[in-house]
Amino acid sequence: MLIHLICAARPNFMKIAPLYHALKKESWANPLIIHTGQHYDLNMSDAFFVDLGLPNPDINLGIGSGTHAEQTGKVMIAYEKVLMEQRPDLIIVVGDVNSTVACTLAASKISYKTINTINSSDTTNTTNRERPLVAHLESGLRSFDRSMPEEVNRLATDVLADILWTPSHDADENLIKEGVSPDKIQRVGNIMIDSLEMLREKIEKQDVYGDFGLEAKGYGLVTLHRPSNVDDPEALRRLCKILVQIAKQIPLVFPIHPRTRKNLEQNQLLQIVENNKRLFLPDPLSYIRFMNMMFNCRFVITDSGGIQEETTYLGIPCLTLRPNTERPITISQGTNQLCEVKDLEEKAEAIISGRIPQANKIEYWDGKTADRIVEYLRKFGQD
Repeated sequence: MLIHLICAARPNFMKIAPLYHALKKESWANPLIIHTGQHYDLNMSDAFFVDLGLPNPDINLGIGSGTHAEQTGKVMIAYEKVLMEQRPDLIIVVGDVNSTVACTLAASKISYKTINTINSSDTTNTTNRERPLVAHLESGLRSFDRSMPEEVNRLATDVLADILWTPSHDADENLIKEGVSPDKIQRVGNIMIDSLEMLREKIEKQDVYGDFGLEAKGYGLVTLHRPSNVDDPEALRRLCKILVQIAKQIPLVFPIHPRTRKNLEQNQLLQIVENNKRLFLPDPLSYIRFMNMMFNCRFVITDSGGIQEETTYLGIPCLTLRPNTERPITISQGTNQLCEVKDLEEKAEAIISGRIPQANKIEYWDGKTADRIVEYLRKFGQD
């Protein structure tokens, strides 16, 4: 079974890594890594491949940055050519980035039958399928906010995908409410936890917080990149001032996403945070180094989706600077709290003073999601 694993951005790498390693052990599977190049910064891409034990991508589309329409269109055009040449049996898309919906669209519209008719002398096709099947890993997540590009990507991908692998029961319920046939839905768990457990020993051996002169549980960790937080100059200025205030109570480590740094520089805001000796601003960290910082922090301030899940699994308080989340289970059963900027300082103070929410164990968040997917595909192939 020729399987394309589509990745484009850091969270994607962490989701495909356990699955790639699990599929490589199977004699019936031939997994290939297709990197669209949506994230191309060295620390945000190549270093993650090294940490996760992944080989260089089999194919790199090299798309780069652009508007949502530009990225989506470029990925569709480039990936369609790959589909025509390789004709995979299955493509696995993950998460909710532009490349996820673009590759899904390309695979859903292609016809191997037409290609075979045009290239009647071509004997490279090894599949009898008319088109590749599409499996969406991390299906069914919903923020119910269509102003978020990621929400549009999730909805479109789930409508078109043939196999929907969900992380939790609420994702199953979302899909069923939308009229999806239960036959297409398979709850497999949270693949992010697989990566965490796969590398736990290496993560725990690190002492990254020591590089900043900090002690375990003696600092907060910050990650911000969503347009709603970093694109509006006034909103970003206000956020910077609040982070400076929080840093007076506890040191903060803020690995700056390239998008965020660019906005800080363009709006002359970088000096607000740079001039504070208790607010550290390293470049983006590799996966292992970042997770070591997370393992040992007092709390996290973020607008990332995956970090909400990882902190819940680890029992670390998380303040999510968003009005909604596609991962509500991290609030109802985890340590996550939605937070407006105006409430950030107060909620951080509460955590610093010891008011820490308790997390419950969530079914299938156990580091065995990749194994469940492989077993599903093994049976699927036999059928």
